[in-house]
Amino acid sequence: MIYPRTHYRTRRGLIALTFIAVAFSLIGCAYQSTNTTLYERLGGKTTIDAVVENLLYRIADDPEVVVFFANTNIDLFAESLASQLCDVSDGPCHYEGPPMDRAHQHMGLTDVHFNRLVEHLDAAMQEEGIALGARNELLGRLAPMYTDVMRLQ
Repeated sequence: MIYPRTHYRTRRGLIALTFIAVAFSLIGCAYQSTNTTLYERLGGKTTIDAVVENLLYRIADDPEVVVFFANTNIDLFAESLASQLCDVSDGPCHYEGPPMDRAHQHMGLTDVHFNRLVEHLDAAMQEEGIALGARNELLGRLAPMYTDVMRLQ
């Protein structure tokens, strides 16, 4: 099958983003205390909540992505995302939302949409003052969810 040139660029971009996130998370691991959880390095609940709020404003300002949230209960989404980030980062929370494949099924998401959301999340974390190592470690922990998110598109 022949794919358009943009498909290859998008795929290369996703692969590069994943590689960079993993590489930086490994570098970050070399400089962190083994007694500190990622949740603590992210700043705990207060900072995670601020990142989620920041991310929601970025999504609202992005016409390419906001359409996927048109029928979403934003308060419930924010709470669920904060819980998931807390859980993934070894915090005291337990994510109880739907599995990623079911939550995103048949939305018509593409790699471009997925990558934009990752970019928005990273920018939100930067703006909230999260250190590079912690940002990259979180992105590295979230990266495996790509397969589930895109499975039923």
